[in-house]
Amino acid sequence: MQARRDFREQQELDERVIDITRVSTVVKGGRTFHFRVVAVVGDNQGKVGLGIGKARGVPDAIGKATTRARRNMHEIPLEGTSIPHEIVGSCGGARVLIRPATKGTGVIAGGAVRPVLEAAGVEDVLSKSLGSSTAVNVVQATMDALDRLRWVEEVAEERGKPVAEVMPFWQRRRT
Repeated sequence: MQARRDFREQQELDERVIDITRVSTVVKGGRTFHFRVVAVVGDNQGKVGLGIGKARGVPDAIGKATTRARRNMHEIPLEGTSIPHEIVGSCGGARVLIRPATKGTGVIAGGAVRPVLEAAGVEDVLSKSLGSSTAVNVVQATMDALDRLRWVEEVAEERGKPVAEVMPFWQRRRT
């Protein structure tokens, strides 16, 4: 029974291959070629994972990457269809700025940032990729930014202040 439910849950996940790159290793007899695949898996409801797989064939590399992405899935805080606050994530020379947006804006993102945000279930967001445009680093920078997102309640509890005092001014008026 448990195995059947796990199988159904795996079928509902959104798998996206972001980058396929041919890499080579120089050995005594010449070069050996492998493929590196970057994949993202998400449930479109706030859970997302990143996986990188290498193998001699593309299908094997895709399988490894998606398996690792499923294992690395974790939850991110979402506020409606957007994120709770602005954040900058970084990895190597790549930096990614992600900003919340009003409902109906859509995912304004390019390159490797868009599939990560869509797989996570973020529908309204603005982003800008800064620095390096290497797909692997941009994806890892995006994941870094999503990992560091926090709820207003967490920050208020940490600071020992009421939630209304920690909230941004544009949200205080509504509540």
